[in-house]
Amino acid sequence: MERIVSILIGYVFGLFQTGYIYGRMNHIDIRSCGSGNAGTTNALRTLGWKAGVITFLGDFLKCVLAVAVVRLLYAESEMQELYAIYAGLGAVLGHNFPFYLKFKGGKGIAATAGLVLAVNPVMFLTIAVVFVAIVLLTQYVSLASLVIMVLFVVEVICYGQMGGIPLTGAHLYEFYAIAVILAAMAFYRHRANIKRLLNGTENKTNVKKIGKKN
Repeated sequence: MERIVSILIGYVFGLFQTGYIYGRMNHIDIRSCGSGNAGTTNALRTLGWKAGVITFLGDFLKCVLAVAVVRLLYAESEMQELYAIYAGLGAVLGHNFPFYLKFKGGKGIAATAGLVLAVNPVMFLTIAVVFVAIVLLTQYVSLASLVIMVLFVVEVICYGQMGGIPLTGAHLYEFYAIAVILAAMAFYRHRANIKRLLNGTENKTNVKKIGKKN
């Protein structure tokens, strides 16, 4: 029951579609522009740096808040960390598949980043550095997103095996499983990007060009 409650709390937070709301404030449905995605990258490319930063922060913080609420709700439980990652899963589901937008949302990378910070700040710092490095070197945001999702799973497992996650036995492996599900979902949402990366036709993020929009 606690798992379901945690997912539902996360899903409600995830329904706050920052990019869509910001676009509407500027009389644009971001889902009808660019890649048709309601996430950070499309907001960045379509509306510029300001929109991209606001969208990222909104999507990032909604997962942080969802995890915080669940941790507060289950503060006395030994399973608090497990429920927290379920809240993160719910937030990503709400972001990716918002029912009121016909389940057409984002790809969940910013929301997952919020979950990583909530789980472990050092892990988040590592992932952030890798993400920025790949974007600067290749200009492929999609590639950077996929790499950090794999890194996220590896770090969660290493962190857990070293005793950094206060769970044991089957519950620890359940935590790992949720991390794998989050990564798998990210790859599923990026399936078109993966095809373009393999074909050499993926869109690059030109920092200088985007900067001119602001």
